[in-house]
Amino acid sequence: MHSRTRALTFGPEEQFVRHLGIYTAIFSLDNYLGLKNTGRLYAAPGKAANIFTARANTGARAAFHLAAEHLEYDRHDRAGQQRIIAERFADDGWEIPRLLDEMAQAPDFFFDANAQVEMDTWSKGRIVLLGDAGYCAGPTSGRGTSQALIGAYILAGELAASGGDHTTAFAAYEREMRGYVTEHQTLGREGAERFFMPAPTQEILDMLAAQAPENTRTTPIRLRDYAAPSSHEPTAVAAAVGAA
Repeated sequence: MHSRTRALTFGPEEQFVRHLGIYTAIFSLDNYLGLKNTGRLYAAPGKAANIFTARANTGARAAFHLAAEHLEYDRHDRAGQQRIIAERFADDGWEIPRLLDEMAQAPDFFFDANAQVEMDTWSKGRIVLLGDAGYCAGPTSGRGTSQALIGAYILAGELAASGGDHTTAFAAYEREMRGYVTEHQTLGREGAERFFMPAPTQEILDMLAAQAPENTRTTPIRLRDYAAPSSHEPTAVAAAVGAA
C-alpha cells in the first residue's frame, strides 16, 4: 500500500489511498492455547482481538483491531505503534494481557490502516503496478494475495502474448483485471462497514487475518492460457508489487 515506486511515478500516496476506518496489528506467537485449525475472538465496542493457528497448528498469530478515522504515528516506529495498541486495550480482559505481553516480544509485528488503493490506471510508460501497490482492496476483502498472484499471472501472460509490446500488454492487463478488482474493493468497503456493528463476526475476523477466499462472494476470474511467441526480444519493464 505504501509503494515508493507508485509515489515516484504517479504521485503522493494521499491521491490514491482510501482509509476504511480500521487499524490492525498482527504478529506471531506460540500456540499456547493448544488450538487446532481454529481461533478465538474477543470483541468490545470499537475494538476486537483474535488469535488463530498457523504453520499447521505449530504456532499461532494474534491480531488487534480498532476503529479510528485517523491516527498520527510513525510508520517505522514499532514501539510507538505498540503503545497505541497497549493504550487502547489496557483495561480489557480475556487473553488481552497475555497477548499484549506477547506483542511486545514478537519476532514479527505489523501495524497499519485498513485501506484501499484506487487508481484510474496502473501503468505509466514502462512502469506497471501489481497487487496492493495498484489496487489494494483492503484486508476486509480477504483477497489481497489472490489479486496479486492473479494480476502477476495475467500481466506476464499479456506481455508474452503481445510479443513484448508493453503498451498493448499493459492495456490488456487492465481490461482483464479491472472488474475483478472493482468487485473486491466493494467487498472490502462492505466488510469494513460491518466490522464493528455491533461486533465483528468470527467469519469476518478470519477473513481479515487469513484472507480466506471461501469467505467471499465473488465470482472467480476466468484465467486463460497464454502462449508466448516463438521468439522475441525481452522487454524492459519495471513492476511494483505491494509495498515495493
